[in-house]
Amino acid sequence: MSEPLVVVEGLRKTYPKGVRALRGISFEAHPGELVAIRGRSGAGKTTLLNLVGGLDRPDEGRVRVAGQPVPELPEEGLLRLRRDVVGFVFQSFRLIPVLSAAENVGVPLLLARVPARDREERVKVLLSLVGLSDQAEQRPYELSGGQQQRVAIARALANRPRLLLADEPTGQLDSQTARQIMELLRVLVRGEGVTALVATHDAALVGLADRVLELKDGEFLS
Repeated sequence: MSEPLVVVEGLRKTYPKGVRALRGISFEAHPGELVAIRGRSGAGKTTLLNLVGGLDRPDEGRVRVAGQPVPELPEEGLLRLRRDVVGFVFQSFRLIPVLSAAENVGVPLLLARVPARDREERVKVLLSLVGLSDQAEQRPYELSGGQQQRVAIARALANRPRLLLADEPTGQLDSQTARQIMELLRVLVRGEGVTALVATHDAALVGLADRVLELKDGEFLS
């Protein structure tokens, strides 16, 4: 098996008032693997993804992504990690309302100063991958919830990240659309060679993952 892209060892995080979000989490994730992190609201799923993606820092433990020690990186290093290595997909989509679907997907490429012609070609490929070529010029309010999430996924993949972190990406969708989004993530993981960590509490979706990690009260169940 290839070297793991994500290595987490003894991760602990406690918030004010003694709320212990994570209690010594350890796991690995390999290239091309879709890992579902399953647990109820408050189990620690979001905290775990935020620590892996460098959006927060742990109290104890190690996190390595693509060989980089995430908690030890300075702010500039964290910015590069989030720009070049990690893509985020959120439950709330977080699309820019005044931009079209194509423009939303192109934002990370614009920030990375990708030339216009290359940027347009990459956006076109991604919208085709998520089945939205015909909606390229539509703005978020003109799209369904499932279509908006597809745009968000395409945007997360724009800079060819090696790791995709998806926090309850189907939480606002009906069950049929949610399954379509999870199936799409699986296809994209294979096609783009991405490692994906998907936090979900939906038991019906975890069967689409390569591996399931059950999180309860900040700990993995054996």
